[in-house]
Amino acid sequence: MKQNTDPDSLAFARQTWRTLEPYHGGVYFSPEAASQYAELGVDARTGYFASRSAAIGAAPADLVIATFYNFNPELVRRAIPAAWEAATPQQFTAARLAGMDASLRRILGADISSPAMARAAELARTAAEATVHHPQGRPLFAAHAALPWPDAPHLVLWHAQTLLREFRGDGHVAALLTAGLSGIEALVTHAATGDVDAKVLRDSRGWTPEQWEQAVLNLRERGWLDEGPDLALTEDGKRRRAEFERTTDQLAALPYVTLGPAACAELRSLAGPFSLAVAKELVPWVVDRLSAESA
Repeated sequence: MKQNTDPDSLAFARQTWRTLEPYHGGVYFSPEAASQYAELGVDARTGYFASRSAAIGAAPADLVIATFYNFNPELVRRAIPAAWEAATPQQFTAARLAGMDASLRRILGADISSPAMARAAELARTAAEATVHHPQGRPLFAAHAALPWPDAPHLVLWHAQTLLREFRGDGHVAALLTAGLSGIEALVTHAATGDVDAKVLRDSRGWTPEQWEQAVLNLRERGWLDEGPDLALTEDGKRRRAEFERTTDQLAALPYVTLGPAACAELRSLAGPFSLAVAKELVPWVVDRLSAESA
């Protein structure tokens, strides 16, 4: 697969992904999805690990650790394989889709049947289907790409963004490995940019304060972080982080380059309001970013 390194292509590709990402990401905070998992006999966190990895099948904990990358392995092992004793992977996959269906219907109302939704779904599916012949090195994406497409446009849009998200995510893992960063070290560099609070990243991935501090010390020794009291990247750390983010963008560009800049702009225009509505309800901490980017 040829990588597109044109800066303009990478820019509109990244912008399109960022605009639509909350539309997919709402599933991780959806109370309706959590209720679906509860009906299967597991809590929301176990439901997250099980429902996202269920496309692979009854995966062992080590496979989930490998593909999810930045979670504390002990957190994963508390959920997997116990989840498969509660329900089958197929049940978790169905529960995830049903939960997001209910959330989208509640949040978007009549918009799920609008011409704008139908067109956004068509464009997103075209982009997503450009990826399906390139599963090599992308195990989590490949598993999700093998799932059947839903019929309703609002779910087509959601499934398309799921594929685009996992396609990008698997490439991001490859970029992190090339940069020599472990999962927790990648989180620390993210926190050092100031985009997301360090405690949120640490706690949501199940790392202890002691493990976090050791990762900080390791990165300072390697020249990624300043020695001062605040968590901040050195100039070399900024350069190296920019390098692996650019690699991620290159590896993720194919579907958006296939769609083209005009269609990507149309997709952002159509799906942006849906994504923003989901963010306001389920992922409020990204609302300011989305509003600024759409201004």
